[in-house]
Amino acid sequence: MSYGYRQETSLDRQFAGLGLESVPAGSSSGRGNTGRTKYVPPHARDRPPRAETADRSYRKDFRDDRGRGRSFGAGGYDRGFGGSSRYDRSGGGFRRGSQDGFGRRGSYDDDGGGARFRDFESEREDWSKPLPRNERIERELFSGTNTGINFDKYDDVNVEASGKDCPEGIGDFSDIDLGEIIQGNIQLCHYDKPTPVQKFAIPIIAGKRDLMACAQTGSGKTAAFLVPVLNQIYEWGPVNHTEMTHKYGRRKQFPIALILAPTRELAIQIYDEARKFAYRSHVRTCVVYGGADIGTQLRDLDRGCHLLVATPGRLVDVMERGRVGLDVCRFLVLDEADRMLDMGFEPQIRRIVDQDTMPKRGERQTLMFSATFPKEIQMLATDFLDNYIFLAVGKVGAPCENVTQKVIWVDEEDKRSFLLDLLGATGPESLTLVFVETKKGADALEDYLYGEGYPATSIHGDRSQREREEALRSFKAGRTPILVATAVAARGLDISNVKHVINFDLPSDIDEYVHRIGRTGRVGNLGLATSFFNDKNRNIIKELTLLLGDAHQEVPVWLSEIANESGRSRGYGGGRGGRRGYGGGFGGRDYRQSYHRNPGGSSGGWGGRGGGSGGGYGRSGGSGGGGRHGSSSSSWWD
Repeated sequence: MSYGYRQETSLDRQFAGLGLESVPAGSSSGRGNTGRTKYVPPHARDRPPRAETADRSYRKDFRDDRGRGRSFGAGGYDRGFGGSSRYDRSGGGFRRGSQDGFGRRGSYDDDGGGARFRDFESEREDWSKPLPRNERIERELFSGTNTGINFDKYDDVNVEASGKDCPEGIGDFSDIDLGEIIQGNIQLCHYDKPTPVQKFAIPIIAGKRDLMACAQTGSGKTAAFLVPVLNQIYEWGPVNHTEMTHKYGRRKQFPIALILAPTRELAIQIYDEARKFAYRSHVRTCVVYGGADIGTQLRDLDRGCHLLVATPGRLVDVMERGRVGLDVCRFLVLDEADRMLDMGFEPQIRRIVDQDTMPKRGERQTLMFSATFPKEIQMLATDFLDNYIFLAVGKVGAPCENVTQKVIWVDEEDKRSFLLDLLGATGPESLTLVFVETKKGADALEDYLYGEGYPATSIHGDRSQREREEALRSFKAGRTPILVATAVAARGLDISNVKHVINFDLPSDIDEYVHRIGRTGRVGNLGLATSFFNDKNRNIIKELTLLLGDAHQEVPVWLSEIANESGRSRGYGGGRGGRRGYGGGFGGRDYRQSYHRNPGGSSGGWGGRGGGSGGGYGRSGGSGGGGRHGSSSSSWWD
């Protein structure tokens, strides 16, 4: 089996494909010829005019021969030194502005969502009305995802909600009052009907309620909060606040919505989705994350920001520099909230939410999304949420049913040859994600595969942000259809056409296993997950066996026998340490129902098809707390 590399188009053809026309001499981008003569200072009047060229000699090409990026619309990477950075938006990174990089203040820039500052005219315009179309931006943003053959099975997913006065779910996007901008962008995304989490989360958020939502990976959680949040922003228009100007003329930005994510990759992914739903609107989206040049991100913020996607550490840095204020933040979204807390971001999150100028609980709308919410995380979440609704969609913490799981005994020394056999049976059009446990192992396996003639790339924590973004772009585009990754890529990445996930090294944590295999079988598509098992993985065997059985997957006889032996010798009872094992559940039940310390705060609710997502996944225990926060009004909701 051999993989072929795609031919790279010439640079001339790529520029021609942009449909950009040359600007007549003397004109200014976005302003036209005003008829005024440009002032030239006396000391410069005798100098010859400087030649303009797009091919600057000081630009450095970072692309190597492994999956070279294609400039602009094909996933390339181009960075100009001495000026503003410009990233291709088809694979992550920063917004690509007008032809001269960041564009000029006073001109309209329709780059996939949001006007630039048209001399602040957008602050006085009707935000509910769509701006003119841009066919180039539409082609860039809306490369549709084909619906998998199992999408209709989503109608049978169990849904359970608890909390006071839960809104009813919707059956179609037309069942809820969405504005013209959101409706048009939903159509451009080819969303024919909402997924289960969207059916129930969208009306809850549109009803201005706080929400804790648990759903399977690949279930459309990102759109579930972006659609109602942006729709409300379009309806209300800009927030009036006192503009604060930093020294040197830089404006402090006051985003209306803040979305926190644990990793750089997830932040970029959410940002890309936000640009789709902000297309043809006045809302400008920005992203800030660590591991990248903060100067470039600050320059991007200087151009305005209404919706900000951020990792906690970088946001704290930006806030302490006085460049972002949260005084008027109406919406706070914590995506992959359990992972953020598990990764030690709790101090930064509390610094952002509790110790700054963000509106208090009850005065803002707070949303938490993740695939798992164990009891400890739910208890901590009550500090951020007010009178919230708990939503469990499907078997929370379980792998998607569209994924076929295979567990194979492979001795450690045979893993590489067995991996080659699997890759040899995979078509060149399929994307394969291979997970390893260590950074050194990722580099070694990538080099091995490349030496064997398989185009592979890798991402892990020691790679620079540029290298990671380029690897993901190359993988998504199919130039290197094999991606070797550590856990840094396991959470939240949305690569819809991954056909095969291989656990070259099984993780020691069952949640990590669930999130790894959740990279395939996304949005109704079918996927395959193959795991190599040997004596090193006995610590996960009990939970893995229970998970396979509950998902109606094949459980090898040898695996069951080892699990029974391990169970007798170790005395398995309620999961690992009583935390997330299958005996204790995966945090898929509202813990407020366990003790009823305040019966008025956690009453009501409804169950979806099949009576909700109880079974072996719910967990009991913990103290009450959801009902102790009375709902408080805010002038924003009036």
